[in-house]
Amino acid sequence: MKRRAAVLLGAGLLALTGCGGSTDGALGESSDRGGEAAPASDRTEVGALTPRIVLAHEGGVTTLDSADGAVLGSAELEGYVRLNPAGDGRHVAVSAADAITMYDTGLLAQGHGDHFHYYVQDPALTDLSVPAPQPGHVVPHGDRTALFADGTGAITIIDPAALAEGELEVLEETATEAPHHGVAVPLTDGGLLLTQGTEGMRSTVQVLDAEGNLTAETTDCPGVHGEAAARPTESGDVISLGCENGSVIYRDGEFHKVPIEGDYQRSGNQHGDEDSTIVLADHKVQADPADGKERPTEIALLDTRDDSTQIVDLGSAYWFRFLDRGPDGEALVLTTDGELNILDPETGEMLHEVPVTEEWTEPEQWQQAAPMMAVADGTAFVVDPQARTLSMVDVASGEIYRELELPVVPHEIQVTTGIASGEYEIAPGFDEDEHDAEPSDGGGDHEGHDH
Repeated sequence: MKRRAAVLLGAGLLALTGCGGSTDGALGESSDRGGEAAPASDRTEVGALTPRIVLAHEGGVTTLDSADGAVLGSAELEGYVRLNPAGDGRHVAVSAADAITMYDTGLLAQGHGDHFHYYVQDPALTDLSVPAPQPGHVVPHGDRTALFADGTGAITIIDPAALAEGELEVLEETATEAPHHGVAVPLTDGGLLLTQGTEGMRSTVQVLDAEGNLTAETTDCPGVHGEAAARPTESGDVISLGCENGSVIYRDGEFHKVPIEGDYQRSGNQHGDEDSTIVLADHKVQADPADGKERPTEIALLDTRDDSTQIVDLGSAYWFRFLDRGPDGEALVLTTDGELNILDPETGEMLHEVPVTEEWTEPEQWQQAAPMMAVADGTAFVVDPQARTLSMVDVASGEIYRELELPVVPHEIQVTTGIASGEYEIAPGFDEDEHDAEPSDGGGDHEGHDH
């Protein structure tokens, strides 16, 4: 079981000295490499790391200490700002203007043989930036991260581990045949899964091996959007993608179509867990909803072993920002009745229903602020922008253990822990009262965007 180290080790008691500074900045010039790692003298060693909350809002980003809500730093940015995990558990990929720039949240976990040392430093917007006209999906998988530019179809693969050294190490640069709202997923064998399409139509997903040779393809995925990695098989990665006629699953080197009832079913926002064979997805069945917006109450649990689907009706509508996975694969959905629904992904059984916000309605524009969440360190961080509050929910128990007031009205959230998986695991044979919690080795997952 993955455990929330911040609670086990008394996050509220940690003295995170040297973290109160504010850093203002703007997007630096785009470069393949550059920047400097913070000098060791700027770091403070601590007994454990407290997760840091990064909020995108009008005017930039702000980072908070999850222990007490203190503002640790901020950066000024123009335009609409989006946030994605960079893949190392420390940096956040900030999409703004025509670039994707790395934001250092200042959490460091360094392994020393059989134990770890933990350090903190001021958050800062770095000058590590990739040009990306109409920046799109950022997908960490394995030990690589793919950045996709919708405006050009350019795909940039980076090594997230190099970010800690102040370097943006570009491993590969390629591009799709035409610009489109697409996605790329680095595969653990060195290959690449990517979409093909145009601004008007996209229905093709391809897999290339490490030498760039086409090894698998499907053209039966209209409106392809959203991706999730599930538990791999002996032969390699398992990736699910949303389509408008049922999802497709890449498994054992081939694409498999998920059957549906009727002609239309869209699961364009998917969330996986690499220890689970189940993918959580939205479930839309109206090709032409009456007012242009379908407000589904049902979710889909896709079984990547046999391409089957379990449908669960939550009894209340949800929005694309409200799906995520817990530390043990739990399916999390925030519904418009203000409840956080925590489900067993294998059975669809409701484990907890946690009231976390007032009732709300989906905004007219997806860019507008509305309730949202991120999951890290065994906790669901749930934002109510109207009340300007954030509730921390222990996923295992369904209990709210901390509430914070927010200094800004956010429209996106990411939470970092200092390790790539976002979760801490008590090492076998260790006494949690006498030893630090050790990071687990699991991979992160990517939040889909319904736009």
